Amino acid sequence: MSNPQDQPEAAASPDEITRYYASPARRPGAARALFNRFARHYDLINQIFSLGSGAWYRRTCLRQAGVGPGMVVVDVAVGTGLLARQAQRLMQGRGTLIGIDLSEAMLDQARKTLRIPLLQATAEAVPLADGIADFVTMGYALRHLSDIGQALAEARRLLRPGGKLVLLEISSPSHPFVKLVAGAFVGGVLPAISALAARNHQAKALMDYHWRTIAAYAPPKAVLEAMRHAEFQNATCASELDFFRFYSGQKPMLNHRQSNPEPSLCGDFGTSCRPGQYSPGP
Repeated sequence: MSNPQDQPEAAASPDEITRYYASPARRPGAARALFNRFARHYDLINQIFSLGSGAWYRRTCLRQAGVGPGMVVVDVAVGTGLLARQAQRLMQGRGTLIGIDLSEAMLDQARKTLRIPLLQATAEAVPLADGIADFVTMGYALRHLSDIGQALAEARRLLRPGGKLVLLEISSPSHPFVKLVAGAFVGGVLPAISALAARNHQAKALMDYHWRTIAAYAPPKAVLEAMRHAEFQNATCASELDFFRFYSGQKPMLNHRQSNPEPSLCGDFGTSCRPGQYSPGP
């Protein structure tokens, strides 16, 4: 993987994406409807989009972040389980993995390959207790969120002190030539291939959606600024092909004056679970 890049030159408003959704408030409903519609084709289309390298890239990023046996990992926007399956592989059957997604159809697809707790919820309001996770992960979902600040604050709440946030995303290339090539391939060639492979001409709509949101979304600089605003330390972004982005950040460790006793256990996650929150037991 290439060296981290912290301050790319490109600049754009995070809310440029609102031209694709009518308003931020409508994003969850629009994204849910879209992914419910295309859930059964999602893995195939993703395989085409990544040219078969998606699983390797996800696993490489998770391994580099430190995901391994014995960890507690919350995968937000789990979708069909593409990132969660790689986390599960690295965890080697030891630890706890929980998936969160807004789309019930995507969760149904995930249940076919994952035997883990899968909860329907938004990234901005996760029904889990404070401080339970060693890692909060999210794969290619930032641009679907209605409120990135709230989603990052929620991720920070879920993490234990010293826990890590791992975000995978795609953003428009900063180099004009790479952007031109990416636009022609992702915005033109791949939608046609996806429609043929899925035997569903409407699959083109999903790829069209992907490129529109990629092209309009905030650049890495804005995402890093949002992570720092949410009080994540060591926020970095590594870029692959000036297109795929691997963000990571860490929840600050507590010092001695701030330290609190460990929460008492409620199942695996502590009696600190608030009413209505999920807390799996043994």
